[in-house]
Amino acid sequence: MTTRLAVLYGGQSGEHEVSRRSGESILAGLDHERYQVTEVLIDTDGGWHVDGRPTPLPQALRVLRAQEVVFPALHGPYGEDGTVASLLEWLGVPYVGNGVFASAAGMDKGVTKRLLAADGLRVSPGVTLRPGEHLSPAERQRLDLPVFVKPARAGSSLGVVRVTDWAALPAAVEQAREVDPKVLVEQGARGREIDVAVLQYPDGRVQAGPPLEIRVNGAGFFDYDAKYDGGAVFEIPAPLDPATTEVLQDRAIRAFHALDCRGLLRVDFFLSGEGAEPIVNEVNTFPGFTAASQFPQIWQRAGIEFPALLDILISGAFVDSPRVASFGLPRPARAVDLV
Repeated sequence: MTTRLAVLYGGQSGEHEVSRRSGESILAGLDHERYQVTEVLIDTDGGWHVDGRPTPLPQALRVLRAQEVVFPALHGPYGEDGTVASLLEWLGVPYVGNGVFASAAGMDKGVTKRLLAADGLRVSPGVTLRPGEHLSPAERQRLDLPVFVKPARAGSSLGVVRVTDWAALPAAVEQAREVDPKVLVEQGARGREIDVAVLQYPDGRVQAGPPLEIRVNGAGFFDYDAKYDGGAVFEIPAPLDPATTEVLQDRAIRAFHALDCRGLLRVDFFLSGEGAEPIVNEVNTFPGFTAASQFPQIWQRAGIEFPALLDILISGAFVDSPRVASFGLPRPARAVDLV
């Protein structure tokens, strides 16, 4: 018996193309003898397409609601930020990955920092600038140079600028605000860039994979081009002593629980030296699932091939999905008629 499953991908964010690549990788990796797959694509202007056909939104929602499980492969705003998780909960459909709270909190870098710091994890100092706000002289002195200017709610390093001269700060802030009006100015952490993938199994076990070290070609940082145009090399496992590896894995799992995650998380660290407390740089509640992405590569190195990784995540959606039924309420019989 096959399971009815929809892969939802694309979206209206600046990460549309990355989301398409993730969705296409997932579609190619699924066992089509095990799953009856429906493709649901959201294009950049908000149009919905089911199995390649333009589909009015009410009909697309009926298609989603008819599935046994949905695999959202959406990166960035209007997807990874909890909006689609909320939609699927309203429809009463189990879905892969994080719920509304973890998705929304993990999408906002400033909020993420506060939650992780409250749980005792080390984060880089930073200042959140809302529209019309500017960095004060005291804040500049506290942060010191270099700083990274980032859109607070975006991924794939979109709009991120490294600033080494305060005179360049206003232009960097404006560039980040083209992606998101809320901006984070963060002290530039120094050290090795290490990523750790966290996976939750259907039986509730939470496991961290082998650390991955990012080596960027040249003198740049791990920006959009380095991520997707071959400007970086991943070393798995990172050459670390066992004690440092254990600390990184422990901190990644702590971040998973601090954000109330479900299914998966990737935690990006800076490590100033073996034995030093790692700095949590960012988290990603739905990391890339392309052939070039860290998360699948880490688990492949741990012995979990891509189709098996998808099976684990999909099975977990049935076990712990925060759908309407979990609150003791009846599934809405005609929810899509309200659209």
